[in-house]
This record gives sequence, structure tokens and C-alpha cells, in this order.
Amino acid sequence: MADAESAWRLRADTEQGLLRISVTVVVLFAALGIVMGLLSGSFAIVFDGVYSLIDACMTMVGLLVARLIAASTAGGLRNQQLVERFTMGFWHLEPIVLGVDALLLTGAAIYALIHAVDSLMTGGRELQFGLAMAYAAATTAVSFAMWLLQLRANRRIRSGFVALDAKGWLMSALLAGALLVAFAGGWFVEGTALDWITPYIDPAVLVLVCLVIIPMPLGTIRQALADILLVTPPDLKQHVDEVAREVVARHGFVDYRAYVARIGRGRQIELVFIVPRGWPAKTVEQWDRLRDEVGEAIGGDLRNRWLTVEFTADPEWAE
Repeated sequence: MADAESAWRLRADTEQGLLRISVTVVVLFAALGIVMGLLSGSFAIVFDGVYSLIDACMTMVGLLVARLIAASTAGGLRNQQLVERFTMGFWHLEPIVLGVDALLLTGAAIYALIHAVDSLMTGGRELQFGLAMAYAAATTAVSFAMWLLQLRANRRIRSGFVALDAKGWLMSALLAGALLVAFAGGWFVEGTALDWITPYIDPAVLVLVCLVIIPMPLGTIRQALADILLVTPPDLKQHVDEVAREVVARHGFVDYRAYVARIGRGRQIELVFIVPRGWPAKTVEQWDRLRDEVGEAIGGDLRNRWLTVEFTADPEWAE
């Protein structure tokens, strides 16, 4: 029992472990959601199951990318063909996967919204409130638990994949919670003078939930697009500029050029220092010590940092 608990904690403390746990739980509840949705007649529950399946598929892709990045940065990638084909690493895959995931989730929510509006306009849907309430209650509890687990663990891990996955669990919890409240209300008024509203409860709550969750992945889409387009992060550029200016002043260089980009969890930095013409020659070891000084001043996660430091007396080589 203690060994199982320790293994669980170990998995929940790593990016790949969290994603594996998430995929397992998502697949189970997605299958349950589709079955329960069909049995109860609730398209909102079917949508929840399909939404979860999309999320699970993209989480598995994210897990694969996370493993590739971890293996390549640790020097543990054994596949020589992959190493030769991706000599610049796998960081660029992360924003692509995150962007596609967020787009698919947004697209699914937009489709569900259109379907729900159509259902409202055509008389709604009859459903079994008892089955629907049981599923919604279980999903709400599990989704909130998974969201809290990933939120706490990601304060240390700081993974974009885990952050997006946690956001997906929060969406799922909000959706299931709204469904639970709506189904409970429908069950309460069933057979009363307000019974006429029961067919509209399922599509109406789905409309409200979709309107809430559609904007949630937009931040991830925006960040993924910025990473893919190599938009320079202002905070990282400012930090690199401060370090470079100090190095120029300390060693008497003429100027510098800094090129900075964020690609997923990776940081690509190229610094070119312009040396005065006619400077005395330095040994390679002396230039390397300068590079070490610059690298230590920039800091950051060395496993996910691609740093190039160059020296030239010709400004054209720095452009």
C-alpha cells in the first residue's frame, strides 16, 4: 500500500506522470460520458464526453512531445535518425501541439453551441434527469480534484502542457457543475406546472456553458501563435539587454546585438559582441571564459536554453 502511494506521488510530481494520470482518467470519463449521454438523452453530456476525448488525444500527443524534449535536453535520446533530423531540438513542437489542442477544444465548443441553439429553436430534448445528475455529480468531483492536483504540481513544474491540461479539467468541472445544477432544477420541476421547461434545460445550459468556455483557450492560442512566429518576449529581451550592456561596459566592447525568441519551454538567445578593431589576440580559452560569464549572468533553465555567444570586429557579421 505504501509503495503504491509513493509511486502515485512520484508520478504526480513530474510532467509526464501528471499527463499519464490525466489521460487515464479522461478516457474513462469520456467513455462513461458518451454512454450516459446516450442513455439519458442529453447532448450536453455527449458533448462533455467528446470534448474529453479530444482533450485526451491531444494530451497523449503532448506527452509524446514532452518525452522527446526531456530526452533530447538530457542527452538521453537514443534514436540517431531523430537526432540528425531535429538537430535544433524539439521545442518548436510544443507551441504547435498547444495551439492545435486549444483550437480543437474551441471548435468543439462552438459546434456544441450551434447545436444547442438549434435544439432550443426546435423544441428542446427530453432526458432522464436521474442518470444525468449522477454522471454530472461524479464528473464535477473528479474534474475539480484533477484540476487542483495539476494546479498545485505545476507551481513547481511550470509546464505549458500541464497548464493547458489543468485548464481543460477546470472547463470540464465548470461544465459538469452547470449541468448538475440544471439537471437538479429540471428534476425538481418535473411533473409540476413548470414541466414545460424541462425539454429546454439541456440545450439552454449547454449554450451558457459554451459561452463561458469558448474564450478560455484563446490565451493559449495567442501564446502558441507568438511562439510559432518567434515573437520576441519583452521581459526576456530586457533581461538579455541588461546583461549584454554590463558585459560591453566591463570589457570595453564597442556594442552588441541580441536576438531572442521563446519557443514553448525553450529560450533561444543569440548574442553578438562587437570587439574594437586591432584588439590584442586572445586565446580560445579566454573567449570561452567570457562566454561562461555571459551564460551565468543570463541564467535560466540550462536544459531548455539555446545560447550562442559570438565575438566579431566587423559589425556586418552582427546584423
